[in-house]
Amino acid sequence: MSAYRESPITDEPILALDGVGFDYPKLTVIDGLDLKVAKHELVVCVGPSGCGKSTLLSLLGGHLVPTRGTVVRNGQSRTIYQDGGLFPWLTVRENIAGGLPRDTAPDARDKKIAEWLEITRLAEFSGSYPHQLSGGMRQRVELARALAAETDILLLDEPFSALDYQSRTRMRRELVSTLADRPRTVVFVTHDIEEAVQIADRVLVLGSRPTHVRRVLELPAGRSRTPASPGVAEAEQAIMDELGLS
Repeated sequence: MSAYRESPITDEPILALDGVGFDYPKLTVIDGLDLKVAKHELVVCVGPSGCGKSTLLSLLGGHLVPTRGTVVRNGQSRTIYQDGGLFPWLTVRENIAGGLPRDTAPDARDKKIAEWLEITRLAEFSGSYPHQLSGGMRQRVELARALAAETDILLLDEPFSALDYQSRTRMRRELVSTLADRPRTVVFVTHDIEEAVQIADRVLVLGSRPTHVRRVLELPAGRSRTPASPGVAEAEQAIMDELGLS
């Protein structure tokens, strides 16, 4: 018997798309998309390049307005895109500080910044500017800033793509650990199928444009799985089959 199961759309959504469509001039990217994401759920989206995954995140975050249908977002959101969004005139420490809630007390602010510098292994670069960092280091700063913001919803577009394997694995663990301590709703876009099945509560397999959900897989309880964890290999193979990669 399969260790993963097909999942119905979840109840009590904090994010919801109903019949959503989005068009660029002479190009329909998304059409008739329905999606519900429950509070504190971690949903990972995988699909072919150019299918509209980043557009989907922009719609969920309110950065784009749908051409058709409705988007409901119950809470504040923060989006991390592949190309990042650090302020080049601020140091690493100042960029992370900018993500903290405005009402954070000075003592608590210093403590939280120090925690994120330690988690991302950037303490010795706290006074450096983005142009002085590698691409992977900049991405770690951006992730730390987003997590420090403590928003209700976190939208991640390939957040670990510029990292080496060891750093990517570490940051994946830190993300899961942070969500365990400070739960929030996450929609995570990746091309890495192994990554998807190791951290997701549900994986949405998206089809080619116009974007639609081809299949939904619900993983066994417990995040930060290993390749040997129950259901991981089966789910990974099912996704590869769906995308025509096997």
